[in-house]
Amino acid sequence: MKKVKDVMTKNVKTISPSATMAEAARIMKKNRIGCLVVVEGNKPVGIITERDIAYKIVAEEKSSDTAVKEIMTKDLKTIDKEKTLKDAARIMAAHVIRRLLVVENKELIGIITLEDVMKAEKIGENAQLYSYT
Repeated sequence: MKKVKDVMTKNVKTISPSATMAEAARIMKKNRIGCLVVVEGNKPVGIITERDIAYKIVAEEKSSDTAVKEIMTKDLKTIDKEKTLKDAARIMAAHVIRRLLVVENKELIGIITLEDVMKAEKIGENAQLYSYT
């Protein structure tokens, strides 16, 4: 069975808690990604997602100059690189999340997404299973 380390993204895009949400949005757009890990040193302290921008900035009409630390999710869910993809999927399902931070000695070493798990396990590959006719 495949392990988290086999499919995780190692070059994780990060941002400082003191950065603005406008900076976060620009980095996400430039890198065509849906989240940034908020770090102090190499220790993850939060995560910002595109949903956070929509729900917590735009919908609440907050300034794009709002600090990342005011908006970020602080209750991080993490996983060890040696765990299986099934373990990762269970954690994501239990917490209704799409991303898990991969940590080692409390330091960020990667990220794994629901999409990574689905691709690795070839879930959804057979289009006929989803046919409406």
